[in-house]
Amino acid sequence: MQRTLINFWLDTTLLFVFLAGLWTSFVVRFVFPPATQAEGWRLWGWTYDHWADAQFVIICLLALAVLIHVMLHWTWVCGVITSRLLSKRDGKRRTWDDGIRTLYGVGLLVVLFNILGAAFAAAMLMVQGP
Repeated sequence: MQRTLINFWLDTTLLFVFLAGLWTSFVVRFVFPPATQAEGWRLWGWTYDHWADAQFVIICLLALAVLIHVMLHWTWVCGVITSRLLSKRDGKRRTWDDGIRTLYGVGLLVVLFNILGAAFAAAMLMVQGP
């Protein structure tokens, strides 16, 4: 399959998964009452918890599709990081080999995932029970 066709179908999938996530978020937020009051409420046979689970699964699918999208554009991502963010510090334009560009790209991902993990850990440590 051609790369352009793969990107088209991946972007189409991203669009539909995003719209499904948006729709389920609206259902959970605006159709049902708050979670503490939603016991017994149903929409098309699904309870609030079913809809919240569906929302989580859709978000996971969206994250997977975005990850695949980034993987398919990895060379471009690393090139932008090195050429736009790192090359113009001293006014000179540098060229970076693929290995260095990949290291900067992976480094950025490691930093982002560590920030996400730290935020999750902070939430787990600071949650308060009733």
